[in-house]
Amino acid sequence: MEIFPGIRVKGLSLIAKDVLIIADVHIGLEEALNKQGIFIPRFQFGEIIKKMEEILKGEKIKTVVIAGDLKHEFGEISNQEWRHTLQFLDFLMKHAKEIVLVRGNHDKILGPIASRRGIKVVESYSADDFIVLHGDKKPKSIKEKTIIIGHEHPAVTIGEGPRRELVKCFLVGKWKKKNLVVLPSFNLVHEGSDVLKEKLLSPFLRNDISDFEVYVVSDRIYSFGRLRNLR
Repeated sequence: MEIFPGIRVKGLSLIAKDVLIIADVHIGLEEALNKQGIFIPRFQFGEIIKKMEEILKGEKIKTVVIAGDLKHEFGEISNQEWRHTLQFLDFLMKHAKEIVLVRGNHDKILGPIASRRGIKVVESYSADDFIVLHGDKKPKSIKEKTIIIGHEHPAVTIGEGPRRELVKCFLVGKWKKKNLVVLPSFNLVHEGSDVLKEKLLSPFLRNDISDFEVYVVSDRIYSFGRLRNLR
């Protein structure tokens, strides 16, 4: 589904011409939860690969950009993070000529992993007239027309009658007259944060976002109209 000329949503990713963008994979979340005594099966990595295969099918992708928080732990690199992050990068390198890792707030020590594959960790990525940031902080100036961020893990609760379900979504709106796209988390353990109920984290979303368009990710992409209509 195209949301701006040349920019379209596919699964949990955004594709801008030959650039594929995802955010907030949080590899290692299961191990972190297990250490806290929350025992969940470690199925996520296989599902991530499967989701990426579905997205990449039929596409000619030159660059894959991860908009922050590739791994989960703040102050260490867990065994699962070492193993699965490298495997994920190896998988992506088979399908694209360039991998770009935009630094997220969870990526304090991503460097040692990235250096194993000769990949740099950057603060932002720009191409054509869009810029990809993590979204936890704002740069001093932005010249590009479209801003693409992660960090927020947007989701909305939808349903009818007593039945309710939290589903991942894209948010598309304006920030200081620029286009703003908020990516859902590519993490498959946690559905995300309900933007209708929870406090928003990104400084790009501190003002009223009720006019933002909501694109729900399910068996396909559904346009749910403006956020104000879902409250």
